[in-house]
Amino acid sequence: MMEVWSITDVGLVRKENQDACAVCQHEESGRTLCVVCDGMGGAAGGKLASRIAVDTFMAEMRKVLRRDMTPEQLREASSYAVTLANRAIRDAAEISADCRGMGTTLVSAVSYDGGAVLSNVGDSRAYHITADGIHRVTKDHSLVERMVDRGDITAEEARHHPNRNLITRALGPDMSALSDEYICPLEPGDFLLLCSDGLVDTVTDQEMLFEVIHGDDLNTCLDRLLSISKSRGASDNVTAVLMKQR
Repeated sequence: MMEVWSITDVGLVRKENQDACAVCQHEESGRTLCVVCDGMGGAAGGKLASRIAVDTFMAEMRKVLRRDMTPEQLREASSYAVTLANRAIRDAAEISADCRGMGTTLVSAVSYDGGAVLSNVGDSRAYHITADGIHRVTKDHSLVERMVDRGDITAEEARHHPNRNLITRALGPDMSALSDEYICPLEPGDFLLLCSDGLVDTVTDQEMLFEVIHGDDLNTCLDRLLSISKSRGASDNVTAVLMKQR
């Protein structure tokens, strides 16, 4: 299993926290399982969508995880769990008119011996952090990411673009919200950081790297990142999960 820390906070502007996260040390399989979701779609809908996604994803993965699963089998299981989460959100939206159109991002990680399998829908992110640097593993499903890919804007310009929060894929609104999966090898001492865009929009990659690798205490690392976000206004909810390969 991996060491793991998590934090979620409403921030300084929003009235409620529509992010959700969960971590699980799955004793039977010896695996660490983590997920971060960032809800959207009205005061009630966003909070409900992210909670449904977290609960559905975690329940399915806890049910199927086995010690002998290969990374490819974990990838398939994670993809199916995302599909179930999407279905559960859409079913809930049909029941209440107030929740029509609600949705959420999702980024998850499940460990295997020597790495982790990641799944992603939307613009919540997973970073691989080592003493040598920080690397974003996931790719945002967003308008500005498409613009960066086309060469219309730079990655730095994307950080401040007025449409940076317009996502092109999410659980709930899409009938078939396919996730991207990544198999990420990890060396002992490597880190994975899962986070919502509330952290990304206010804390730079280099600041994340510094606090994880050079900060005083890993037990307060996420608190320090949250403090940086709040020092810059924290206009959105902030959620992060930090995982360390043993």
